[in-house]
Amino acid sequence: MIGRRQTGRDRGPGTTGWAAGGGRRIRVADRTAGGDRGSFTAELAAGLPALLLLLLTGLTAVNAVSTRASCLHAAREAALAAARGADGSADGPRAAPPGAAVSVSIDGDRAQATVRAPVRALGSRLPRITVVATAVAAVEPGATEESR
Repeated sequence: MIGRRQTGRDRGPGTTGWAAGGGRRIRVADRTAGGDRGSFTAELAAGLPALLLLLLTGLTAVNAVSTRASCLHAAREAALAAARGADGSADGPRAAPPGAAVSVSIDGDRAQATVRAPVRALGSRLPRITVVATAVAAVEPGATEESR
């Protein structure tokens, strides 16, 4: 009887049969339904919130990095405008992200601009993150004191 296998209709659930295994007989047990039923659903229910939290954290980080890049661009624009003698406080907000605060100060031969912008986390009840970017430019010799 080596090599003969019983068909599925001959065996009921929970019974064992015989199968050929390289010239020897191997006992094969039927797997009854119920032992592992629902394990995938339970693992998914436990892991899905953690996966969603990780996704939201990653998207918030990407948003914060892009907002900081915009703040840095706006700070550079404001610092260069102030260094040339123009009003940096007016030029900075044009390039700044929405809701950003631009401050420009001139100290001796340096113009410094700081831009602060809130980053909203991807959850309505989470606190906002504030990113800050600062740029410094040398005041040009042709810039007059009156234009500052």
